[in-house]
Amino acid sequence: MAKLIYALNQSLDGYVDHLKLGPPGPIVFRHFVEHVSSLTGMIYGRRMYDIMRYWDEDLPDWNTTERDYAAAWRSKPKWVISRSLTSVGPNATLIADDIETAIRKLKTEQTGELEIGGPDLAQSLTQAGLIDEYQIYLRPVVLGSGKPFFTAPPPPLRLIASDPLGENIIRLTYVPA
Repeated sequence: MAKLIYALNQSLDGYVDHLKLGPPGPIVFRHFVEHVSSLTGMIYGRRMYDIMRYWDEDLPDWNTTERDYAAAWRSKPKWVISRSLTSVGPNATLIADDIETAIRKLKTEQTGELEIGGPDLAQSLTQAGLIDEYQIYLRPVVLGSGKPFFTAPPPPLRLIASDPLGENIIRLTYVPA
């Protein structure tokens, strides 16, 4: 059975705005290459999937780490939750109906870790009791606005790990209490 993990970069004040946070430094970026390489796959909401499609095509100014990340990301199956999309890109499957049942089925059919991307999707899966772990990559910035990591009050959580990753970023790992 797969474990569902909701993981995103977050500012000190709780926001996940990727444009304002900017890319991580080289040490943490390398961590993300290794992290994505270890995943069974990713589950995205439409908006997060649109953002992540950036990695579908190589850009000439990418460095080695960016190329490695893109290769790892492309190699993983992706499931996209959307009622508005009619198709998705390579190595992706569209889920438009009965989301909770589809995710439960994925959990039973897959092994390893499936990462959830997108606060709104994560909130609906949290309410359904489907997320097994929350990973907050805490970035040392204050944004003052943006999309919050938790879009509703979170369930009771228990801290199980805190891992400094370098570049003043720490990963906090929680499980439902």
